[in-house]
Amino acid sequence: MTAVAVPATRARARVVRPVLVRLGTSVLVLWGAVTVAFAGLHLTPGNVVDLLIGSSTVTPEVRARIIADYGLDRPLPAQYAAYLGRVLHGDLGQSYQLHQSVASAIGEQVGSSVQLMLSSFVLAVVVSVTVAVLTAGRRWARAVFSGIELVGISIPSFWAGILLLTVFSFGLGIFPATGGDGPESLVLPSVAMAIPVVATLSQVLREGLELTLEEPFVLTARSRGMSDLGVRLRHALRHALLPTVTLAGWMVSFLFGGAVIIESVFSRQGIGRLTLAAVGNKDLPVVMGVVLIASLLYVVINILLDLLYLAIDPRLRGA
Repeated sequence: MTAVAVPATRARARVVRPVLVRLGTSVLVLWGAVTVAFAGLHLTPGNVVDLLIGSSTVTPEVRARIIADYGLDRPLPAQYAAYLGRVLHGDLGQSYQLHQSVASAIGEQVGSSVQLMLSSFVLAVVVSVTVAVLTAGRRWARAVFSGIELVGISIPSFWAGILLLTVFSFGLGIFPATGGDGPESLVLPSVAMAIPVVATLSQVLREGLELTLEEPFVLTARSRGMSDLGVRLRHALRHALLPTVTLAGWMVSFLFGGAVIIESVFSRQGIGRLTLAAVGNKDLPVVMGVVLIASLLYVVINILLDLLYLAIDPRLRGA
């Protein structure tokens, strides 16, 4: 009983240790993001109150309240401690341009952005896997799609969006040109954001599949009478996924950044347009809030990726 328990304990330790390390690293990343946001507020030239207010006009009473709320009349370490405390309690500050809290301003827009990012993510994964599985190891197909992928990587998302609008909205009238109502309004912006992601992921996944198809276990599967497509989907694909999963963190970051441009091109509501408006209006609390939310998203995605690695590759679990 003891002999069996010891390997099991070691296997659990191999699973738990990297997760704990990632959690510790994530705390440092979030702390660093909060610290950079605080430093950006206090190191930017100009009066801190004026930076918080932006281009809006406020009464002396509101100005005094801002000083009291942010503790600007206290020493800098005390201000930093108070800022950390507010962030830990979910208080990202107040937007004096929008006349509401930063958390509520972001909360009103996040749904539309998540919808766009999720649809682009699903589209990119489905198309990438399909293209890679069908072209891996097939010389002519590989050559054709490699050229298409090169073009896809080279095209900026905003230019792809403009082309899609010109053809499918202004020309053919199939999809709406602006707005965010209905699933049809998601099609063009999702495609525009997914194009460079598909081009990158399909290349990486195809390389992994081609290497995996040369492994001995693939030959064994073929000798048992399994079809070529079955071998690719049931055996080769899982082993080729690890390098692609590594890119998933980059992909989410890319989609988050791409949403800023795509939402403007297609006149969609979302965090992207909110961020651009905040930058234009010098609404620093909103900009700082978006930076913190982006950092939290990065941390959560990387933790999920670590867990996904363990699910895909049993060797990482000590099995």
